[in-house]
Amino acid sequence: MRKSKFTESQIVALLQQIEGGRQVREACQELGVSEATYYVWKSKYGGMDDADLHRLRDIEAEHGKLKRMYAELAMENQALRDLIAKKS
Repeated sequence: MRKSKFTESQIVALLQQIEGGRQVREACQELGVSEATYYVWKSKYGGMDDADLHRLRDIEAEHGKLKRMYAELAMENQALRDLIAKKS
């Protein structure tokens, strides 16, 4: 997936400005993003603050680590099953 040129903190700050009464179209034009991008950001980051954002990053990092661990264990398990099947 393509990396955004805006940090998550910048996105959250923009969402908070718009919640504070700023016009969506004006804010999007200033940043150079479409209104559709704003609504995607709103669905992902809406209602978050910096503490929530850090927690989300930590959880995503842990999730990635667990997925890698599972993949390694699944490969080992399959290799052992193949070995046992050959011996039988």
